[in-house]
Amino acid sequence: MSAEPFLPEHPSLTSVRKAMQACEGCPLYRRATQAVPGVGRAGAALLLVGEQPGNDEDLAGKPFVGPAGKRLDRALEEAGIDRTTVFVTNAVKHFKWAPAEGKRLHKKPSAREVNACRPWLTAEIALVHPQVVVALGATAARSLFGNQVRVTRDRGEPLETSLAPHGMATIHPSSILRQRTDADRRREHAAFVEDLRIAAALLRQ
Repeated sequence: MSAEPFLPEHPSLTSVRKAMQACEGCPLYRRATQAVPGVGRAGAALLLVGEQPGNDEDLAGKPFVGPAGKRLDRALEEAGIDRTTVFVTNAVKHFKWAPAEGKRLHKKPSAREVNACRPWLTAEIALVHPQVVVALGATAARSLFGNQVRVTRDRGEPLETSLAPHGMATIHPSSILRQRTDADRRREHAAFVEDLRIAAALLRQ
């Protein structure tokens, strides 16, 4: 189970996005509306990796356009980072979901599904050639840095990776939205912004 056979012979961001739509490297394509490739330009210095598309992203065909994406936009602005200069993508390119009361609810992708999709992520990173790659959440952290990384323990710390000169992990912005109280959401948001400021500082090194 792998996306490897579906990669284009001569990869570019355009050819990768097109080829991704035909991917049958794992079963997730069967229930998704479409594959959701990364958005941004080649040469972007900062590359952010989330877990997988959500319902809004699956319908729009773009990453981070729903509530978590709006939270990310706000945090990037507060950290002094222009999102238009950032490449944003996900570790898994198809939406994994389960029906519940007429809605499509997010289901966490399995390790096999993450591994199957990794060739797309690796190709995107190689084509963008970022200076800093940041994992947003545990699934992205495992895909980028391996099982030894724990977001709760290692967030905001420089992480070694062959994918870019600098690596880092932080929370997924959706976790801020799941906090129970306004005070908790403010606290988690502030910590997230601080992590993004650390990523911005790595860009200046």
